[in-house]
Amino acid sequence: MEDAEILALFFARSEQAVEALADKYGSMLRRLAENILPDGRDAEECVSDAYLAVWNAVPPARPEVLSAYVCRIVRNKALDRLRAGAAARRSAALTALEELEEILPGPETPESRLDCLELGEGINRFLSGLDSRDRVLFLRRYWYGDGVEAAG
Repeated sequence: MEDAEILALFFARSEQAVEALADKYGSMLRRLAENILPDGRDAEECVSDAYLAVWNAVPPARPEVLSAYVCRIVRNKALDRLRAGAAARRSAALTALEELEEILPGPETPESRLDCLELGEGINRFLSGLDSRDRVLFLRRYWYGDGVEAAG
């Protein structure tokens, strides 16, 4: 099923929307959550929470890229759970974030929002200078949290 059809189901408030979303992106979302959270149950709960978040947000939200929208929700929920101490051991995603810690902005302030925008622009410039393979490797490491051996 195409993303536009899935979004139409959400706008129609059809429960099939969540089922269609899970069918199309469920395995990718689980892998993303499992790369961040070592406990499979926590990862599965983050994915379920993301489905609920999408249900509550769409409508009125109409994401342009549904996969990126849902991945961002899952990733944020998994990182929040990790930060809250729900996961006890270190993960590849947390290690990857620690690698970037020196350049990531601190607590949210007007200045840090500007820092985030500048960082985003810098990362986009960096990525645009890479060939397709290297861009994919970068995203697999720093967005999806794949380990070095999996990303490389």
